Amino acid sequence: MPDSVTASSTGKELATLGGGCFWCLEAVFDQVKGVESVESGYMGGGRPNPTYEAVCGGNTGHAEVIQITFDPKIITYRELLEIFFGIHDPTTLNRQGNDAGTQYRSAIFTHSSKQDTTAQEVIRTLTEAKLFDDPIVTQVEPASPFYIAEDYHQEYFVQNPSQPYCAYLINPKVAKFRQRFSDKLKAS
Repeated sequence: MPDSVTASSTGKELATLGGGCFWCLEAVFDQVKGVESVESGYMGGGRPNPTYEAVCGGNTGHAEVIQITFDPKIITYRELLEIFFGIHDPTTLNRQGNDAGTQYRSAIFTHSSKQDTTAQEVIRTLTEAKLFDDPIVTQVEPASPFYIAEDYHQEYFVQNPSQPYCAYLINPKVAKFRQRFSDKLKAS
């Protein structure tokens, strides 16, 4: 695994996370101070250039993920993981709410050995603190090729706030994030 997590010569880094529907994660991480961009896509499977329909069919091995470009001088990788574990259920195998299948698994795709160590430490700390009633099943694995999702998935929550999935599932998740992590919000 390469130890370079630099997204560009500007010192930005990448984080790739899967925690169910990518629309939910994107809606939260778009609001995090220090996050430069969030792209919805697919990672972790064997099929090159998968489509949303193929991934939803559960046959590609890919997870719905977001790829975050962030400034580590403003927010650390550990802090991103703390938010990640605070906004999804890392104890349900291949499931988030009504979304079921390996494409909705809880996963951290690491871009360096340092990220891998940090992810393992965060999981160990949460496990020892017994913050969850059930064991954490989040997979930690090296990043593989990232395939950006179709255009209509990008900024889905912003583009479709009154769509029922957004109103009933994403809105409460965003509200929970805003309340619990108010110190991590971008300035309005």
